[in-house]
Amino acid sequence: MVMFGKHIRRNKKGSLLDIIFIAMAITFFSIVVLIGLKIATEFETNIDTNDIFAAGEAREQVELTRVKYTNTIDNMFLFLMIFLAIAVLVLAALVRIHPMFIPFYFIGWIITIFLSGIFSNIYQGMVTNTTLSSVATQLTFMDGVMRAIPIIVGIFGMMLMVVQYKLWQAAQI
Repeated sequence: MVMFGKHIRRNKKGSLLDIIFIAMAITFFSIVVLIGLKIATEFETNIDTNDIFAAGEAREQVELTRVKYTNTIDNMFLFLMIFLAIAVLVLAALVRIHPMFIPFYFIGWIITIFLSGIFSNIYQGMVTNTTLSSVATQLTFMDGVMRAIPIIVGIFGMMLMVVQYKLWQAAQI
């Protein structure tokens, strides 16, 4: 019995739970970035309106920092999403699962797509807020990924299924 439990834990390398975790992490990261960019934008606005910083050097530096922050985080978000998806597919290649479990996988896959739709709605609810809508327009990649996260999760879930169940037959030969 102990051997059976160790075998299950050892082969838990790539699954739908990983995709759900990635969707939750990406949603949390996007919300933190939105709030951080809103704080940076408010900070820049306060420096612009303050007469103490009339020389312009502080204004230029704050604007330069905010623009770099926006572009770097936006590009990093796309890279992070692609990297995590590829990592899940690579880890799923290490797991052999019998194809008779495909119906259960489809049920889990549908639930995963539903949950990612909820995460997308959470993000879109924050973006429609009037205080964050101007900030969200600056993050093109993040906004596009978060709006299409159910489609992305569906595609990667299907790819994960192919990788997991296709390799079982190849390992039996």
